[in-house]
Amino acid sequence: MLISMFGHHGSIFPVTTPAIAETRKTALNAVHRRLNARMVNFGGWDMPLEYSGILAEHEAVRTRAGLFDVSHMGELEITGPGAQSLVQWVSCNNAAKLIDGQIQYSGLMTSRGTFVDDLLVHKISDTHYLLCVNASNQDADFDHLVANNKFDAKVANTSSRYSQLAVQGPRAEEILQKLTRTALAPIRYYYFVFGQVSGVDCLIARTGYTGEDGFEIYFAPEYSEKLWDDLMKAGAPLGMIPTGLGARNTLRLEAGMCLYGHEIDDTTTPWEAGLAWICKMEKAPFLGSDVLAAQKKDGVPRKLVGFEMLDKRIGRDGYPVDAAGKQVGRVTSGCPSPTLKKNIGMAYVPPSLTAVGTDLEIDIRAQKAAARVIPLPFYKRPQ
Repeated sequence: MLISMFGHHGSIFPVTTPAIAETRKTALNAVHRRLNARMVNFGGWDMPLEYSGILAEHEAVRTRAGLFDVSHMGELEITGPGAQSLVQWVSCNNAAKLIDGQIQYSGLMTSRGTFVDDLLVHKISDTHYLLCVNASNQDADFDHLVANNKFDAKVANTSSRYSQLAVQGPRAEEILQKLTRTALAPIRYYYFVFGQVSGVDCLIARTGYTGEDGFEIYFAPEYSEKLWDDLMKAGAPLGMIPTGLGARNTLRLEAGMCLYGHEIDDTTTPWEAGLAWICKMEKAPFLGSDVLAAQKKDGVPRKLVGFEMLDKRIGRDGYPVDAAGKQVGRVTSGCPSPTLKKNIGMAYVPPSLTAVGTDLEIDIRAQKAAARVIPLPFYKRPQ
């Protein structure tokens, strides 16, 4: 059953739950604690880092499936005749190319051509867009949209009306299909449909942040425990396990996916971050497009690269990167790769040092550790 157009106040779902309290807990917080998850503060949210261990959870997603609570993510909705115009003005990708039911990875831009955030743009219709944004940025993103809304459009922060679960891994489709009459196989990557999962109205999107196939489902928060339990019952016989933010980070890093506050922030541009593919200059003008045009013409001072460590040490976030005896950059993300069985990371370095095979050194507590530039992404799932 499709959700009719789709609830009240510009939201897909009716307003049935109160706004998120300042404690910033998802509707599944009690479930995570009953499962003895190791909880951490993540962007002001009390979130599970791991349940059975990062390595076990990582391996489950790569080979079977993992279930993530990602209800901390923000949802902003833009409605009205000028909805597309506002999306086009504030983001760098070309939302005009989307068809109804299609999703686009994009950047929310500053006037300097840098990132306010990265986000997923879901086109529900010409007059209705759902933006999924990073948890810690949702309030600032909303303010940024409002400040730049010179169009006939309404902006709403509807984050409190949604929970979000991610089923990720090669068996994700098989598991989720047990609980829905919606045919999942025809849903292409970066598309979504409206349907029901376990009788609950959902937006079902074929997206994820792991490098694997999978789905992210959006629904009203009061159904969170029911859907978590039903998904676990469907998935456990196929090897699906609860998965926390620790494995989410190692999975996305292997897949070469950027994390806001690490690879991208309000000092980095798409050209620097290797995200030229989401920056569509042909649709200009948009916010920051003049700066981006100049930088594209003149060249960038730094570029994001992937690297592998050449010994057993780990080049972690924030460590200095050296070449020819001087500091040339910093590590943005780094960790052991459970899949590749080596230590990997990403860093910004001058363009002259980006060629595959270039030797670098990572400064680890005042000791130099050898590293080498390798291609991104580090991991691609088997086809």
